[in-house]
Parts: sequence; structure tokens; C-alpha cells
Amino acid sequence: MSFTDKINNDLKEAMKAQDQKALRAIRAIKAAILLANTDGTGKPVDDDKSIQILQKLVKQRRESLEIYEKQGREDLASVEREEIQVIERYLPAQMSPDELRSILKEIIAETGAKDAKDMGKVMGMASKKLAGAADGKAISAIVKELLG
Repeated sequence: MSFTDKINNDLKEAMKAQDQKALRAIRAIKAAILLANTDGTGKPVDDDKSIQILQKLVKQRRESLEIYEKQGREDLASVEREEIQVIERYLPAQMSPDELRSILKEIIAETGAKDAKDMGKVMGMASKKLAGAADGKAISAIVKELLG
């Protein structure tokens, strides 16, 4: 079953169950995939691209959540939290900080990075290797720590 088929089936199930939280999030996923399919490149959305789309959706919601919490808008913040939970169900399991640190040490050794000047090389390789398995901010923070 393709990712798009899974989203369509889950959308139907959410409609049957009248689950408004899931409906909002799954519709957002479906809209993002449709937008990516019609972006003019002519490339269909594969699983890797789907993961990137989902990560972007989660990142957008986390940024909105942070703003809403700063402004004391708990009503809007709770909507963002609910959507994040639903979207994260479709992402691969996230690595623990210890697992992430271990893999990043290997990547640093492979690239021969010595200091913060080499962060770009490490981040490029880490982004490809850890796509979907770790948040970009977490990767960046650990790389800075290891190279710093």
C-alpha cells in the first residue's frame, strides 16, 4: 500500500469515526502531497519525499505552537498539539539522543570534520543519512556540541 493510499484510507476512517482532530491533520497531509504532486517537476511523490513533507508540516506546527504558547492562546496551541500527534504517526520512529549522538560521531569521523568550519559537510551527510529519523534542530545542536 502506497503512502497516498494509506492517507486516503485513514481519511475515510476518520470521517466514519467523526474524529475531527485526525480529519484536520490528514486533510493537511493530503493537501501538502497534492501540492507536491502538482509542483511542475513532473516527479511523483515517493516515500522519501512524503517524509520530508510530513517533517515540514510538523515543523510548521511546532513553530505555530511556540508562538501561540508565548501569546497565551491555549485554544490555538491545543489544536497544533493535536495535529502534531496525528502527523507524527506517519513519520518513522525518532532516534533517541544517545543513538543520534553515536551516529553523528561516525559521520564526523567519516567526513574528517575537525571544528565548526566543517559543520556544513557533517550536516549534509547527516541530513541524508538520518532523513525522517531525527529532527534537524536536534541534529544541528549535537553536531555543534561535538565539533565545538
